Amino acid sequence: MALQPHHDGSATYVPEQEPALGQRAPVFVRVPEGADVHQVHVRTTGDGEPHFVEATVDHTKDGDVWWRADVQVRNPVSNYRFMLTGTTGYRWLNAAGLAGHDVPDNGDFKLVSHAPPPAWTRDAVIYQIFPDRFARSAAADGRTPPDWAIPCDWDTPVIGRGPETPYQFYGGDLDGIAERLDHLDRLGVNTVYLTPIFPARSNHRYDAASFDTVDPLLGGDAALARLADAVRARGWRLLGDITSNHTGDAHEWFTRALADPRAPERELYYFDESGDFESWNGVRSLPKLNWGSAELRRRFATAEDSLLRRWLRPPYGLDGWRVDVANMTGRRGADAYTHEVARLLREVVADTRPDGLLLAEHGHDHTGDLDADGWHGTMNYVGFTDPIWSWLRHGDQPVPNFLGTPGGVRRRDAEAILATMDTYRSLVSWRSYTQSWQLLGSHDSARIRTVVGDAARQEVAAGLLATMPGTPVVFAGDELGLTGDNGEGSRTPMPWHRPESWDQGTFAAYRSLLTLRRAEPALRHGGLRWAHVDADTLVFLREAPTGTVLVLARRAAGSPVRLAGLPAGENLYGGAPALRPDADGTVTLPADGPTFQVWRLA
Repeated sequence: MALQPHHDGSATYVPEQEPALGQRAPVFVRVPEGADVHQVHVRTTGDGEPHFVEATVDHTKDGDVWWRADVQVRNPVSNYRFMLTGTTGYRWLNAAGLAGHDVPDNGDFKLVSHAPPPAWTRDAVIYQIFPDRFARSAAADGRTPPDWAIPCDWDTPVIGRGPETPYQFYGGDLDGIAERLDHLDRLGVNTVYLTPIFPARSNHRYDAASFDTVDPLLGGDAALARLADAVRARGWRLLGDITSNHTGDAHEWFTRALADPRAPERELYYFDESGDFESWNGVRSLPKLNWGSAELRRRFATAEDSLLRRWLRPPYGLDGWRVDVANMTGRRGADAYTHEVARLLREVVADTRPDGLLLAEHGHDHTGDLDADGWHGTMNYVGFTDPIWSWLRHGDQPVPNFLGTPGGVRRRDAEAILATMDTYRSLVSWRSYTQSWQLLGSHDSARIRTVVGDAARQEVAAGLLATMPGTPVVFAGDELGLTGDNGEGSRTPMPWHRPESWDQGTFAAYRSLLTLRRAEPALRHGGLRWAHVDADTLVFLREAPTGTVLVLARRAAGSPVRLAGLPAGENLYGGAPALRPDADGTVTLPADGPTFQVWRLA
């Protein structure tokens, strides 16, 4: 796979990372000197009409010709792509790559002039905690389990499938989390994300009974304030989880609405003439919110004492929200309020704390919901998690994906998973792609160790998590090699009292990889250029003005990969020899596998 003409949205190619509406922003395209390109135009579609600008050669460096053109940021999201003309005609270069045929505009590169996401997120490494299963403080022993709960000892096996699954209660609390922050520090994360913490009638708490207080079973409001103080004392961030699509059926809003058709809360939900109500996916305990209601918008977001604002303020000071079921929020039949709601929530978050994050959950195609002035990014299951799973999965038993597609996650070669990642990446801006969460699993999925089967392949997966663009998210326990074959079965209590059960090699790998990400600016802010792909191998470059990193990921041993045109490189991870170009300027990468290797290029 020879290096091709290349452009992405990183600072190397788009120096103005926060363009203003009306500005003319320079963009660069990099063309190998041997490529058949003697003229470059940039095609834009300002106000919906195509327009061409001829690019000029800006400079030549290390065997590449850098062409420059200025793109007018005519609209809040301005599309552009490159027309590369040679002796045999022209090709298009858009965010999906090179094409020798005409292509639609939806795969174009994009400049976004909406207010940028908070700057801190570009350097974030997030640790996801399911509070009931993470850690118990001494105070937890004095709390009486609620009537819905099935009390469990910390070593009671998790029931992954069955009617008892939502009610197993282990009693983890927020003070328990605060007592274990040293573990997170050793791992190398800097942001804590908590799944819901409001009172509910389940262990997952996505069926909130109130948004006005922290569940007393977790220690109440004071425990959240203590945890927030402990997180901030380390210079870290703390994120909450909010359900904008539904409440629980025990929520005070819903119980009033159900009891009295004339209650003001009735309009917050979808009731029909018979008194029946809409719920999330037919789950009756999760009645769906109606965002056509001005009163809902006031209570949830715009009021000075709204739930969205309250928890972002002192003494709690959450740094933002992950929005549960964002893909369904505001969507119901003919109702299509999703973008309005996303914009409203973002305005309120920014008004309450300008550096607040608003991150959406999508389990499938998210591309139509980003790049507006709403969600900053998404949980990138389809563009990262599922492709990595399908490349590294082991065995012949079905592996269920997040949304339960028939047949589950199928084993695919690297060419197919790269095509999947590139397809989803090409349909959103570089900004939305890099601000989205890349994850190997979560409380809603199988654990990565179960999917890939062994420590060696998990190390490859963790390497990709740490080195590809986007915000890496580690689900608590993955770093210890914990297992689980579905979402509920993966909500495993952390084995603090059984350190002999930890996979210390996996923990060391995660720790080293996250340390590497912090140390190398190119891994946090650089572009992405693919250098080689075959069935068992992925090779890519992360390039930034500060330097370039080369990454090799192999799921199995194979033939050595030889790449031309690269300089010498120092190995930063994996233990392979330094790269030294031979007489014809070619470097050779290791053939063993599974392996994950990283070099800093000279």
